[in-house]
Amino acid sequence: MAETTKVVAKMRSRAGKGGARSSRRDGLIPAVIYGDKQAPVMIAVEPKSIERELHREGFFNHRMEIDVEGTPYAVLPRDLQIDPVTDRPLHLDFLRIGPDSIITVQVPVHFRNEAASPGIKRGGVLNIVLHEITVRTKPADIPEYFEVDLTGLEIGHSVHLSTLAIPESVRVVSRDKNATVASIAAPTVVREAAAQAGTDAGTPAAGEGAAAPAAGAAAAAAPAAGAKAPAPAKK
Repeated sequence: MAETTKVVAKMRSRAGKGGARSSRRDGLIPAVIYGDKQAPVMIAVEPKSIERELHREGFFNHRMEIDVEGTPYAVLPRDLQIDPVTDRPLHLDFLRIGPDSIITVQVPVHFRNEAASPGIKRGGVLNIVLHEITVRTKPADIPEYFEVDLTGLEIGHSVHLSTLAIPESVRVVSRDKNATVASIAAPTVVREAAAQAGTDAGTPAAGEGAAAPAAGAAAAAAPAAGAKAPAPAKK
């Protein structure tokens, strides 16, 4: 399970766009804490305390403790707005969580031991179907990631949800309980060559299809051997 990250923030005296712009002018990131059947709390986050987390995998799965002027809040990031020009964070939404909260998150999937897969060694391609898996669980039980071991997998083999090591406290949210997570596919070059060979086998050799009708047409146009031309009509 991921560790809890400490974040520093202060209260925002003003809500709305005006208050957000004021926070940005002060070098802070405007944010809000909501949920758990309590009133929202308008805050401004110190960028240095969260910048590293913004670029980590699974940012929205990582529990955080926000210290707002001495008052701690246990939260999960729920939304992040980025400036399309500068890539700087414009606004953050945090979900307030309790020890018994049940939440839905997307957990990333990691693949290891590609070099130990005979199928990949022979030129097979790792075809990833699910980069993330949606689960419901308590905040303290959120897996940092799910791991798939590719050791021994041949071309054509697949990895399914049912083969993953999922803790008992975590419930996978999926209509297909045995959905494919990934597979080892045949090399693209091999597939294309096979398809081309099949096409060539059913196509006449170049010139053959055109030559036959042309020869037939010529034979029909030429008079039979030994036939006399018709005599001219008498006046």
